[in-house]
Amino acid sequence: MTTQSEQGGQAVQDTGKVALITGASRGIGYGVAEALVARGDRVCITGRGEDALKEAVERLGSDRVIYIAGKAHDEAHQAAAVERTMEAFGRVDYLVNNAGTNPVFGPIAELDLGVARKVFETNVVSALGFAQQTWKAWQKENGGAIVNIASIAGLSPSPFIGAYGISKAAMINLTVQLAHEMSPGVRVNAIAPAVVKTKFAAALYEGREEEAAAGYPLGRLGVPEDIGGAAAFLTSEQSGWITGQTLVVDGGLFLNAGV
Repeated sequence: MTTQSEQGGQAVQDTGKVALITGASRGIGYGVAEALVARGDRVCITGRGEDALKEAVERLGSDRVIYIAGKAHDEAHQAAAVERTMEAFGRVDYLVNNAGTNPVFGPIAELDLGVARKVFETNVVSALGFAQQTWKAWQKENGGAIVNIASIAGLSPSPFIGAYGISKAAMINLTVQLAHEMSPGVRVNAIAPAVVKTKFAAALYEGREEEAAAGYPLGRLGVPEDIGGAAAFLTSEQSGWITGQTLVVDGGLFLNAGV
């Protein structure tokens, strides 16, 4: 069947597939939702702010998108999000773990351990929780794909955002572990972006974007659409023989790390 997209007024073919995307009221998560809706998927988005989620659904198209508000690290919310998706759409083929936090800026030698626990709860444990829920509800018997939004901070030292980087390194390892355990039915991959222009990353470039982008061979910072395209690929048939991998989407930044 076809349905009319509210994004551009163009008819899109319904793929019959369904995605659950965490932390998707704005930024990277919204960019992923936009890409999947554009190709014909139905989507459930999550986030903490109900008003922001409502606005995102209106922009994406309420005929294809639903939302549920809650905190990513809350196990009851994880279960409710999967249940809501199953009730509305009858399946959950794809999980995109995008919800994350980075509440601290400074050296880890002085890091409050309570803050460290919060970072890991939100960035790593919640991703595992959502993966467990989607596995039990649909993917164990029917297959699918999981995409974890990691970071290049998980692949190299990250001055002043060390706790975030360590959590993303853990997420990359979680990706490999899940890929091993959930094969062959479920493919699990990660995306490791460099700096993407979002509210979440604003402190890394706001007021100095030209300077921040100078080190990128492609001459610019990332935008949510860049990550949306990568996530669309990793949840498509075109990536059907790819699992346990981390796709670096960094505008060529790592090219500057040569000898």
